[in-house]
Amino acid sequence: MNIQIFGTKKSFDTKKAQRWFKGRRIKFQFIDLREKEMSKGELHSVVSAAGGIDAVLNPKAKDEEALALVQHLAESQRFDKLLENQQLLREPIVRNGRAATVGYCPDVWVGWQ
Repeated sequence: MNIQIFGTKKSFDTKKAQRWFKGRRIKFQFIDLREKEMSKGELHSVVSAAGGIDAVLNPKAKDEEALALVQHLAESQRFDKLLENQQLLREPIVRNGRAATVGYCPDVWVGWQ
């Protein structure tokens, strides 16, 4: 397994995900989104695995103007705007190869090999 957890240090769900993997002695790599943003390829992989841009958007994001803009743009422009405004992503984003989850999903993580 090659687990990556994308999130911020202040996110409670990100901390819960880290504790979940530590409790099962599963090694993971933590990437703080405030320090290093996701690349275009990583974000594209997560969006396709999660089921679209709406699945990765945080409806409670602090930047409400950017969130409204991403939600109302044409489909072709939404991904690029989300790439610029990664603070709109739901946390944590947990990747295992091509598989990815958005939010705290231990029921999915149990099945990862």
